[in-house]
Amino acid sequence: MSAIDVWSQVMTERMAREPWLEPLLKWTKQTGAPVVPTVESTIQVMDEASVEISILSAWHGPTGSLISNQEVSDQIDQAPDRFRGLVSVNLNEPMQAVRDIRRWVDKERFVGVRVVPWLWDLPPNDRRYYPIYAACVDLGVPFCTQVGHTGPLLRSETGRPIPYLEDVLLDFPELVVVGGHVGFPWIDELISLTIKFPNFHVDTSAYAVHRLPPNFIEYMKTIGSKRVMFGTNWPMLSPAQCLKHLESLALSEEQKNAFLSGNARRVFSL
Repeated sequence: MSAIDVWSQVMTERMAREPWLEPLLKWTKQTGAPVVPTVESTIQVMDEASVEISILSAWHGPTGSLISNQEVSDQIDQAPDRFRGLVSVNLNEPMQAVRDIRRWVDKERFVGVRVVPWLWDLPPNDRRYYPIYAACVDLGVPFCTQVGHTGPLLRSETGRPIPYLEDVLLDFPELVVVGGHVGFPWIDELISLTIKFPNFHVDTSAYAVHRLPPNFIEYMKTIGSKRVMFGTNWPMLSPAQCLKHLESLALSEEQKNAFLSGNARRVFSL
């Protein structure tokens, strides 16, 4: 059964030098110099776990571009049948952010937008995000973000679902939002938002599936069966690491198919 990885990145050397990455590497038990993957090594780990498509993320933070939209486009060019992209933008230049989204998002190669709140120390209901949400609604693509605590030693508050994401979902009822990294320790808040808002989805990036919280696994078997998508956060974790104990979740075949690829195909119009 093939999978779609909705959170992956081919990290650049400059991103690998970011000081906040060091504790994350320790947390994922990577030692020595951080591994900077290539397109070839990324495809290799995809093949090992039957991952058909990886959605590669650009990264932009207050210090500038860490993985540019152009670099992601170049990565897609090397394997256009295996990769799609997510645009990232500079929150401090909202009109240029809108122009960048309109330039890059074509719903074929670039299929959405991602901004990581902890990197900016700005919750998603900050006014600087709102032109980005409007652009996503206008183009009909998802806005992808991070929910829950942070692996890097930076504030986790920006990842709390209520009230920050709830404000966004109330203000933009047409906006499709994908919250990455499960949402721990605010699992109940996350689940309540997916019940309340039909356009809110979640991915399991940064978790090996056997380490998912028990209440999240139960959620995957009920209303979450239509809301949860597979993700890795490669190169922090490989697809094989994430899926090694998939059978321990005891998902039905229908639930497993939706989790691995069906929900992602629908949400990202793949």
